Amino acid sequence: MAGRGLFGLASLILIAGGVLLMLFILLAGAIDGNPVNRWYLLEADVSGIPNAPNGIARWSYWNVCPVDGDRTACGDADYEKVHPAFPLDPASHRTFDTTVNVPQNFVDNHGYYFYLTRFMFAFMLIALFFAVMALFTGLLALCTRIGAYLSGLLAFIALFFQLIQASLMTAAYVKGRNNFRDADRSAKIGQYAFGFEWAAAACFLLATILFCLGGRGDKNTKTYSSGRRNFFKGKRSTSTRSRGSFINGNKEYST
Repeated sequence: MAGRGLFGLASLILIAGGVLLMLFILLAGAIDGNPVNRWYLLEADVSGIPNAPNGIARWSYWNVCPVDGDRTACGDADYEKVHPAFPLDPASHRTFDTTVNVPQNFVDNHGYYFYLTRFMFAFMLIALFFAVMALFTGLLALCTRIGAYLSGLLAFIALFFQLIQASLMTAAYVKGRNNFRDADRSAKIGQYAFGFEWAAAACFLLATILFCLGGRGDKNTKTYSSGRRNFFKGKRSTSTRSRGSFINGNKEYST
């Protein structure tokens, strides 16, 4: 019982940590506040591209924003272009609506970057949904074996979609960074964003393992306790039979 509770509590902490990390990146670009305005998916030099910010710009799940010092100045962005699942597609009408000075790979393969960055947002929402469900059912894992296995299943589903999301994000934005660098423009991926996304996946993986260990540990404890009871019961029965045989033997000898 104590082992199941400890496994369940550790799993709940990990699930909550993973959800919090995902929310950090989801809020980046949506609100203009510290420290969220220092987190981003991609930072690149977009100077000379028509309709783009003058200098450095940062991509998030919601928009592309200029940079003021070390913070993302989304308050200065064109909010008519702000929407969820903002794609990494500089040449399209969704972003800068031009091909002038845009790295050629974005122009030639705009569909690749568009679908990768759009789908990763959908997978992120699915992973977040199942992680929140695992967080609620994890309360049952503190006291029941079924709750532990159910929470482990939900955490595994969250892990599955989170791995897909993080992989799509890595593929799209690492290649996007390389496109800007190949065009002699400075660019870098957001280390916090990528760290948070992969750390969330690690949290879900560990939580899945601990939830299952919690359910299995409860079963093993019951089996061990039952074995001990049967063992001592057997010893008492054997001892009683031995004493009875001895007494009967004495009576027969006396007679």
